[in-house]
Amino acid sequence: MKRETKILIVLFVLAFVIRGIFFFSTPIKGWDETVYSNLGYDLSHNPFDYSVENNGWSDFIPGAEKLYSWPNIGFRAPLLPYILSLFYLLNLEFITSFFMVFIGALSVCLVYVLGKKMFDEKIGIYSAILFSFIPVHILYSGKILTEVFSGFFILLSFLSFWKGYEENNKKHKILFGVFLALAVLSRYTAIWIIPVFFLYFLARNKSLKFLKDKYLWYSCLAFILCLVPLFIYGITHYNNFLGAFIHGFKAALYSGGIQPWNFYFNHWFEMFFVIGIVFAIGLIYIAYKKDFFKKEIYFLLIWFVFFLGMAVYMPHKEDRFIIAIIPVIALISGYFLDKVKKYKKLILIGIIVTSLIFLSINFSSVYRNTHTDTFRCFLEANKFLKNQENALVITDESPLIYHYSKQATHFYPNPWSYESLKSLIENDYPDKNGFVFFTNFDMPLADEEHRKIKEDLDKNLEKVFECGEGEVFSIVYKFS
Repeated sequence: MKRETKILIVLFVLAFVIRGIFFFSTPIKGWDETVYSNLGYDLSHNPFDYSVENNGWSDFIPGAEKLYSWPNIGFRAPLLPYILSLFYLLNLEFITSFFMVFIGALSVCLVYVLGKKMFDEKIGIYSAILFSFIPVHILYSGKILTEVFSGFFILLSFLSFWKGYEENNKKHKILFGVFLALAVLSRYTAIWIIPVFFLYFLARNKSLKFLKDKYLWYSCLAFILCLVPLFIYGITHYNNFLGAFIHGFKAALYSGGIQPWNFYFNHWFEMFFVIGIVFAIGLIYIAYKKDFFKKEIYFLLIWFVFFLGMAVYMPHKEDRFIIAIIPVIALISGYFLDKVKKYKKLILIGIIVTSLIFLSINFSSVYRNTHTDTFRCFLEANKFLKNQENALVITDESPLIYHYSKQATHFYPNPWSYESLKSLIENDYPDKNGFVFFTNFDMPLADEEHRKIKEDLDKNLEKVFECGEGEVFSIVYKFS
């Protein structure tokens, strides 16, 4: 077995085990996770219906413009749901949950290959090991979300770009366009990566002569051709071939609130832990040694600065949104570690040990906060609902209930009144068996409105399932 193969196997197993452990840190998938999973499930039955109009559940999609609100869901990049649909189609549903763990582990291997190509094998190994222990990547490799998935294709894009335009591999010049398109189809913010390559060409060539490379244009053509299905979707659903991208931009403006510009810096330590500190020191080293004149270094720095700048500019921010720049943090850190003359191995061991301690504390905290009676009762109520026939479930957790029970759902009337609820069931769904799901998972009784809702339900409907007691409960009511 070749040395490189052995290294890749070790790195993959290490990364997979760490990420696989964190997969079990919480028993319930989050809202966005179940949205992507539900889309995959529905697409396995009808691959041409990418919406939430007729499938018995809904993502909460506000918006004043009709085109850019329910039931259109083009603001969610489609590649992940379509990949998941293949697992559902083949009755391999269990793979959907572990798929991102696999992708996250493969990403570690790609960091090694990219580091080896750009620098040398030692830097590739150091970078991949550090990447394996970055907390934010580990956490989201255990979730069905698009950031790690898109980050995988972004890594493939940079690797193919380097092989194509630095090693003059014509096949990879074209593959670069394909992988970049797949990154965009995985998560639209991958578009922010595109200017990085243009800026690198300008910095490297100090001219526009790179535009004379016909394979660059072939790559652009491959990129556009891969996006054609999304352009067609835009025309049919938004009357605009860029409709899905526009919807994504609008959704980013109203979804999740607005965070301050320094959000990522405030959360830097918890996202990257000690590796974030090594990266910062690495930047100081690069500045001191003027290594930023090396093309490998300024390529990574352009990648980091441009993408982070765009993420800071966007109004809504979450830690997972900058997963696309984690390879840069690992590669710069690996580069710096390689330059340390003394105690290199001791420093690496120290980083690994302290990271494991930090991750263990993180895992313990998440596990303790989610493996509770509230979560247990929520799942048991869903098991009860799953066994009902022709049910309609009134709930404010529509995608989660649909994911776990596969029953049709509808949101609570807003504003609340029992009369509105009764009218909804009797007039809009007369052929359905109406159930109301009330749980402290999302409706704590500390809220006055929630107490009012529960009083109305207790007074007018029959309890057919109840789990928990006091402030911990999941209750299913049924219309007679």
